[in-house]
Amino acid sequence: MNKKQLLLGIIVAAFIAWFGLDLGQYLQLSWVQGKMGELRSWYAANPLLAGALYFGLYVAVTGLSIPGAAVMTLAGGALFGFWYALVLVSFGSSIGATIAFLISRTLLRDWVQQRFGQQLRPVNEGFAKDGAFYLFGLRLVPLFPFFVINLAMGLLPIGTWRYYWVSQLGMLPATAVYVNAGTQLGQLDSLAGIVSAPLLISFALLGVFPLLARRTLNALQNRRALAKWDKPKSFDTNMVVIGAGSAGLVSALIAATVRAKVTLVERDRMGAIV
Repeated sequence: MNKKQLLLGIIVAAFIAWFGLDLGQYLQLSWVQGKMGELRSWYAANPLLAGALYFGLYVAVTGLSIPGAAVMTLAGGALFGFWYALVLVSFGSSIGATIAFLISRTLLRDWVQQRFGQQLRPVNEGFAKDGAFYLFGLRLVPLFPFFVINLAMGLLPIGTWRYYWVSQLGMLPATAVYVNAGTQLGQLDSLAGIVSAPLLISFALLGVFPLLARRTLNALQNRRALAKWDKPKSFDTNMVVIGAGSAGLVSALIAATVRAKVTLVERDRMGAIV
């Protein structure tokens, strides 16, 4: 039995156990909320063991791409508090994502590259050059579910260590937001706490974070695109007009009429095409 067959057997056995024993019920938010008192008592008596078991389960869930990571993140914040949960979730999710990445690479990459290598050549070339930046953008602004990213990235040319640290860095802000929301859920003692300011702010961050992340990513892209040019201390002209069509000519003429210094750029003939 080669390593691919062994790995596939382990995955199949894990999924059979997961669905056969209905282990998914333990990753439902309702079950966690019902057991939170018992979990806190056990955690108070066994803080290191509780953290180790939570960490191992988180790695297994994310590594096997099993639904439930979001609930586990909220539960971790409620049970362990912000900083302890942030460390456990941040490293657990990154290690689990890397395991899923390696599973995809081991089982699927050779077959996909052999079958679709010609079509994937431009993607491979672009990813070999800027793959870390693309991955960081996907982690920072999760347009696709993380398990899809893990499986897809295993098919592309990016090193394991780079995949790990870029994933950890990119997922850290969203992880902090979810863990913080979990800490607020864990502090609810009554229905009145639902309208508390910290809880409302936590859920507002869950909605606002993707927008803030996209703005941050756009700023990084712009900064990266202009990095190879030095920013001038002063400019020779007041306005640069690109394209000497009818609109460009009129804009340049009006600006020059009011004594502005104008640079007009045109690669071919001036004037609009009729």
